[in-house]
Amino acid sequence: MARKSLRTPLRRTICCSMPLLLVLIISLPLFIIPIFLNIQKITYFLRPIWDTPPRPFNKIPHFYSENISNSQLCQLHGWSLLSYPRRIFDAVIFSNELDILEIRHSELFPYVHKLLVLESNVTFTGLPKSLTFIENAHRFNFAMSKIIHRNFIGPPDPSFYKDPFKIEAMHRASLNSMLRDAGVMYGDVVIMADADEIPSQHTMKLLQWCDEIPSVMHLELRHYLYSFEFPVDYSSWRASAHLVRSSTRYRHSRQTDYLLADAGWHCSFCFRTLEEFVFKMKAYSHADRVTSSKFLDYSRIQKIICNGDDLFDMLPEEYSFRDLMKKMGSVPKSASAVYLPSYLIKNADRFRFLLPGGCLRTDRPRQ
Repeated sequence: MARKSLRTPLRRTICCSMPLLLVLIISLPLFIIPIFLNIQKITYFLRPIWDTPPRPFNKIPHFYSENISNSQLCQLHGWSLLSYPRRIFDAVIFSNELDILEIRHSELFPYVHKLLVLESNVTFTGLPKSLTFIENAHRFNFAMSKIIHRNFIGPPDPSFYKDPFKIEAMHRASLNSMLRDAGVMYGDVVIMADADEIPSQHTMKLLQWCDEIPSVMHLELRHYLYSFEFPVDYSSWRASAHLVRSSTRYRHSRQTDYLLADAGWHCSFCFRTLEEFVFKMKAYSHADRVTSSKFLDYSRIQKIICNGDDLFDMLPEEYSFRDLMKKMGSVPKSASAVYLPSYLIKNADRFRFLLPGGCLRTDRPRQ
């Protein structure tokens, strides 16, 4: 009898536990799956806990006003005036940013010795692409006297493209060879920047005429998204200017603590057509951010462009919860078209999509 009385409570316990166990088995996947699907958002939201911010830059104040001599501008920065202007070389990797490259070359043309353009027959992710610059070379007739174009033939082995950043590094290494062939010399200046990172003419004057500038300094750029209607912040710093030395190598990463303030513009995903948006989303080094086919839907992209939202549904990359919260949500629109590349304003009818009120894009390929 004693043995039977012990079994009864045990059976009752097991019977009572079974429904709870079933609830746990059913609910656990419902809890885990959302976490798995949103792991990137969760990681970015918790960045202030697991990551530390980079060391702060030593920001160099940037002085400029109309009708001020080069001598006075250099003096305001604590530098002296050169007896003759430096040669400046601008070197970029080009994919499909035709409009931005045209604006860039127009802004820099009066100040540069050569404009180097490296273009590949494949993307960083291994997708075949046409030589867009060559096909549209007529758009750059105004600058052809200074342009040096070179084709980069991508590796034929598909396994190379498993890491797009390695392919990107190969492109940047090829620019070193281009610079040597272009005749860059000790004391010249090389601008190392992506095509959509455009130094201003104010900055170019300083690099061209001022002595005693830092041998390497990053350029703080006003960051815009989709067009100059959506100013994000001043967080863009990867563009840099180098006084050429024997150790100079083309890079797009942090190389110094010096940062020249308000030195130009960085216009991310500033394309004319929805087709170009989709191409870049699949082509550039962060293509892994396309976690769903719906991200490439034209109607979705168009809505995001006009709202100033994130193409990849990502949270801001910030190192404090305060900064994270400040940048949550859509980028506010700006009605200002002041202090933008002069070529853009002079050709506002052609580049209406880059100006306030021009968020609607075409879904047709470029003619």
